[in-house]
Amino acid sequence: LSGEEPRKLSLAEFSRSFTGIALELTPCSSFKKKDSRLVMKMSQLWSKIEGIKRSLVSLFLLSLILQTTALISPYYMQWVIDSVLLSNDKALLIVLALGFSILTIIKIVVAAFRSWLVLRISNVLNIQMGANLFRHLIRLPIRYFENRHVGDVVSRFGSLNAIRELITTGVVEATIDGIMAITILVVMYLYNPVLASIAILFVLMLFFIQMFFYFPNRRITEESIVANANEDTHFLESIRAVQTIKLFNHETHRQNVWLNRYAEVINADIRLGKLNITEDSLIGLLLGLESIFIIYFGALNVMDGGFTVGMLLAFIAYKGQFTTSINAFIGKMFSFKLLGLHLERLSDITLEQQEEFLCKATLPKCIKGSIKIEKLSYRYADNLDWVIKDLSFEVRSGECVAITGESGCGKTTLMKLILGLLKPSSGTIYLDGVNIQDLSLNDYRQLLGSVTQDDILLSGTLSENITMFDSDYDENKVIACCQAACIWNEIALLPMGLNSLVGDMGSSFSGGQLQRIFLARALYKEPNILCLDESTSHLDANNEVSINKNLDDLNVTKIIIAHRYETINSADRVINLK
Repeated sequence: LSGEEPRKLSLAEFSRSFTGIALELTPCSSFKKKDSRLVMKMSQLWSKIEGIKRSLVSLFLLSLILQTTALISPYYMQWVIDSVLLSNDKALLIVLALGFSILTIIKIVVAAFRSWLVLRISNVLNIQMGANLFRHLIRLPIRYFENRHVGDVVSRFGSLNAIRELITTGVVEATIDGIMAITILVVMYLYNPVLASIAILFVLMLFFIQMFFYFPNRRITEESIVANANEDTHFLESIRAVQTIKLFNHETHRQNVWLNRYAEVINADIRLGKLNITEDSLIGLLLGLESIFIIYFGALNVMDGGFTVGMLLAFIAYKGQFTTSINAFIGKMFSFKLLGLHLERLSDITLEQQEEFLCKATLPKCIKGSIKIEKLSYRYADNLDWVIKDLSFEVRSGECVAITGESGCGKTTLMKLILGLLKPSSGTIYLDGVNIQDLSLNDYRQLLGSVTQDDILLSGTLSENITMFDSDYDENKVIACCQAACIWNEIALLPMGLNSLVGDMGSSFSGGQLQRIFLARALYKEPNILCLDESTSHLDANNEVSINKNLDDLNVTKIIIAHRYETINSADRVINLK
């Protein structure tokens, strides 16, 4: 199922997507159908933005003034035809021309000010809502990002744009259009109840047409969003893995896969376009027939003496305003319903629980850096095997402990648990006798220096990467850390030295150079505990020996995951995981 209705697939699409495995679900007698999806409320996006309500009220008042001027405009034509032309009153014509000229100027000024206000509100919302959402996203647990494709996360974040556009003008315009439609309808009934009833009949038909097209529109829109996310994911993966792709001569294959995914995006857009063309054609036909019927019965009214020519023209003008307002109102209502699709996608981010940064316990005044692990267990899901089960050991202050074991035995998972990136399924990790789950994550991680297998460089200079963009860094300290990591001599040979720009993946450096830069970054924090996961696996023997010697001189606790004998032998103690 996709959305609220069964999804229909072509035979080719089904054949391409079918894996050969089918899951059959049969409801039991106690089964009750319900929607367990959690969807955020739209108000959550702007609830913390100061002044938004006041700005929306101002926008509402300006829109009301603008619509009021539009409400008065048809009287100009009626008065000119029925009063001026019949009586040949030039003085009245001048007064009417001047009056409605002033009204037009007011309308233009108010419209310009309203447009400026919409632009201002839109920018404020864009910044604040985007900042709030990114602030939440960047503080989500590491497991959230490990379980999702980067393109999907980018696509969900992009749903904010559709929501922002409707908030800035949609709410106000829908309210104004609704009020204007009711007001104009009252005026139309005062002119002629029969003609007004004809207009209402066509509006009901208009509503049912848009309601009929809403569900397929929602389904195809969802397919388009998912297709865009898949295409973005494949594109980003291809850029990041371009070296591997070239080495395996897979350029053509990746191009074809991307083209297929891009074709899915285009096909979804085509299906949506066809649907909109059909809907617009039916609406256009309906509005055309409405005008024909209104003019026909209105002309009969004029011939019977129930209407003047001016009244007929004014009524037609009001009917045009009514149709525009009610059509816009109905369209906005269905757009708000469609907004639920974007809210569902954003809810995957906003309703995800952030990492806990609240401090239940205080750090000791003098940090010794001892780590004690007591009956620690962890698995990635309840239905999966234990990665770590009832593990207990202690690392004393200043001690260097090497953790070894076969690949896949849980060494990296253990390191992530110690770093606070994962929460234990059971058991406890203590820092100087304090449970790290009771400490502020910010304060705890400030004590840690780490080099992991997934570390990357960020776009910027080498000095910015080593200091993690510290605005007031100590260059001598940076050089000392680079020397300790045995990378300074190579950095000094670069034309720009520490000011050399690096890409987001550090593509200009070898694997061994990157590991030493990451080590320098970890040392710059002056950590109490240094956690290294295969931090010297790409180094030559001489550099590895030099780095191990430099690390021995540091009076910090060191937890090292290693396979190479040189690093293992440099440790005070070895813990072998099985």
